[in-house]
Amino acid sequence: RVRPFLLRRTKEEVASELPPKTEMVERVDPQAAQRDLYETIRLAMDQRVREEIARKGLARSHITILDALLKLRQVCCDPRLVKLESARKRVEKGAASAKLERLLELLPDLLADGRRILLFSQFTSMLDLIKPELATLGIPFVELTGDTRDRETPVRRFQAGEAPLFLISLKAGGTGLNLTAADTVIHYDPWWNPAVEDQATDRAHR
Repeated sequence: RVRPFLLRRTKEEVASELPPKTEMVERVDPQAAQRDLYETIRLAMDQRVREEIARKGLARSHITILDALLKLRQVCCDPRLVKLESARKRVEKGAASAKLERLLELLPDLLADGRRILLFSQFTSMLDLIKPELATLGIPFVELTGDTRDRETPVRRFQAGEAPLFLISLKAGGTGLNLTAADTVIHYDPWWNPAVEDQATDRAHR
């Protein structure tokens, strides 16, 4: 019934002059303490999920399953994101984030080459962990999250070249922005829906 009223055009059809995106996957192996924490949480959540499914059935266990996946995603990003006592103890014993360390290796080199970077993360708490590290390295940045009231100022500053790095929450800045000054996009943590990642990347590729 609604087909006569719908017009669908892909970006390739509308903006055929755009060059293809160059995409690279950076694989980072966790360090021993982070890997041990991941395995500890995986085993604990595996048992919890199995018990929940046995008690309630698969259809009514979605929340528990999603919570398990969330904790595993968080420990891969940074052990400090996981709000569990076991994770806190491992952090106190030196469980660091291999992914964060790799990011802090990449950024200075990219910025030295004159790159203008969008850095996306699903977790605003991860951006909060990244910011002090950027301050230590002396890297200027602007930020956009769901808590940002004045969205125009960080966008204007980035577009004007006042800051070479833009930290963006995936949900808050994945759509509705034109950030044509950027030439590099980093997804710190992959999202479960690749289309959302593509939309976020296209803030620069347009």
